[in-house]
Amino acid sequence: MGLFILKRFAEFVPTLFVIVTVTFFLVRLAPGGPFDSEKRVSPEVLAQIEAHYNMDRPLLRQYADYLGGLLRLDFGPSFRKPSRTVREWLFMRLPISIELGLYGLAFALALGLGAGIIASLRHNSLLDHGTMGLAMLGICVPAFVLGPLLVLVFGLWTDWLPVMGWTTPAHKILPSITLGAAYAAYIARMTRGGMLETLSQDFIRTARAKGLRESRVVLRHGLRSGIQPVVAFLGPAAAGLLTGSFVVETIFHIPGLGREFVESAFNRDYTMISGAVLVYAVLVMGLNLVSDLALAWLDPRIRAR
Repeated sequence: MGLFILKRFAEFVPTLFVIVTVTFFLVRLAPGGPFDSEKRVSPEVLAQIEAHYNMDRPLLRQYADYLGGLLRLDFGPSFRKPSRTVREWLFMRLPISIELGLYGLAFALALGLGAGIIASLRHNSLLDHGTMGLAMLGICVPAFVLGPLLVLVFGLWTDWLPVMGWTTPAHKILPSITLGAAYAAYIARMTRGGMLETLSQDFIRTARAKGLRESRVVLRHGLRSGIQPVVAFLGPAAAGLLTGSFVVETIFHIPGLGREFVESAFNRDYTMISGAVLVYAVLVMGLNLVSDLALAWLDPRIRAR
């Protein structure tokens, strides 16, 4: 297991290098620049601004300087928000996005696992078909459609929940549901399939023949094997929850990293874009590693391989 972890970390370095390199050059190839929206200034003043941010140097020299800064965890200054460095903005916005992702993941797991287990225990019943039908509906409705619908129903029509901000627990309900609904649907379908396969195994029939309670058979013996597809899905799902926060944070005006990334893309804030992409890349690869380790813990056959 230790060798496996070391191999995965060894793969991180070249992957991050490619991501940093591609992002650095792509954002500079996009039309426009970080100072195009400013008031018209003289060429002398514009040259001084570019010199202040080292943009007057050759592109390869800028790239080398940026890589040197990353080795010191220095992401450089923000072009559009000079009051703080990019690292300060990232560490200020990232906890909000992580909190939103955790709430969305908790909602997806609670709803998806519960619905999948119930559907597997009532196989081919009306409850099974109804639950899976709702799950398919959840897969088909994207976040940018579900979010405004929830705002319309619970914010404008009924005025039950606030629809903007991230201060009180009430502010966090609608964004969490919007972010986690689609993943709850995927988890429900995978849980149902995994549980149906597991509950037909010989060791489940043996456990029932020994007189164990049905709840113990399902939750202790069946669930551990039945949720293995879900555990394998959790790494990409958690990564999708973080990257999917771009839309949700914009809809509900949440001051997280996703919204900061969108604003930076519009403003051509090169250093902020590159820093956000790098942080998201590290989080995604880390979450996939945790998912693989959890799957190996659940299945001894994977540990043996």
